[in-house]
Amino acid sequence: MISPPSLPVPPQPQGVLPQPITRRVMLIGFDPLVPDVGNQRLSRFLNWYDWDALTNQYIQDLQTCSHGYLSYQIVEKILVDGFPNKKDGFVYSLNDYLQAWQTQSGFHQPDLADYTKIIIDFNIAGKINTGVIDEVWLFGMPYAGFYESVMVGPAAFFVNAPPLPMTGIQRSFIIMGFNYQRGVGEMLEAFGHRAEFVLGRVFRYTSGNANLWERFTRYDKLYPGQAECGTVHFAPNSQTDYDWGNTAFVPCRCRNWLKFPDLSDPPVMINCAEWGNGEIRQHHIWWLSLFPHLSGQSNGISWNWWEYVADPSRVQ
Repeated sequence: MISPPSLPVPPQPQGVLPQPITRRVMLIGFDPLVPDVGNQRLSRFLNWYDWDALTNQYIQDLQTCSHGYLSYQIVEKILVDGFPNKKDGFVYSLNDYLQAWQTQSGFHQPDLADYTKIIIDFNIAGKINTGVIDEVWLFGMPYAGFYESVMVGPAAFFVNAPPLPMTGIQRSFIIMGFNYQRGVGEMLEAFGHRAEFVLGRVFRYTSGNANLWERFTRYDKLYPGQAECGTVHFAPNSQTDYDWGNTAFVPCRCRNWLKFPDLSDPPVMINCAEWGNGEIRQHHIWWLSLFPHLSGQSNGISWNWWEYVADPSRVQ
């Protein structure tokens, strides 16, 4: 029997929204019981945030920022009745931690958590290798010792923390570290720093006009009259870190990025009213929403930057 000729596959159209993706997450929360107050969790006892609510809002915000492209799904949630081990083996007792928190002194140093133990204890390598999960989110108390983000695996690179090239892991992945004393704005900031390092690496071999990341991150203090979108810490008109509430007007091309790849419009005068008048979450939602998010590519780099931020193992 003669097989019919195969039909050519039509090229994907450029400049349209790509198909959405879902990334599977293991969520591990370190939240010990406090027996003297009816076995309340530490987070509730100290009137910190509900980390389930933080997680849900964070997922919703990232789906919005990515224009519907990136959805996270919690496929496994683990509640740990205790504190994470430090890299040197130290573990807080509940009383010692509460004493340190009350006095704001005596916290253990070095602070870094034992990531190798976490990966082993929760069989993270096996679940990454088999595709059960795509990344890991850790929740803990202040001084839990978590990086905001760290990349693990054979092709891991710096994403706001030194890479962890552990043996036995077949594909690289991200571990995010969150603090339930703080809000969704700080979670988005951690994600934003992750994006900064990932996209900086994507464009590391480009220069001049081809380095769109360098152009995207310009702000007026460093590039007078040439501000575009700024960085996580510096809005287009910021004079210092976290100066998201600056009311001074500067000429800025940030709005052009919503029309990417056409970046040709002249600048307009803007100030902090553009990104939420200094509110951390609103600034970060605004900033992330400006990332290019369409099908197509230039110079071998996707026009959908979320493709790399969601899955840094795609960075060449």
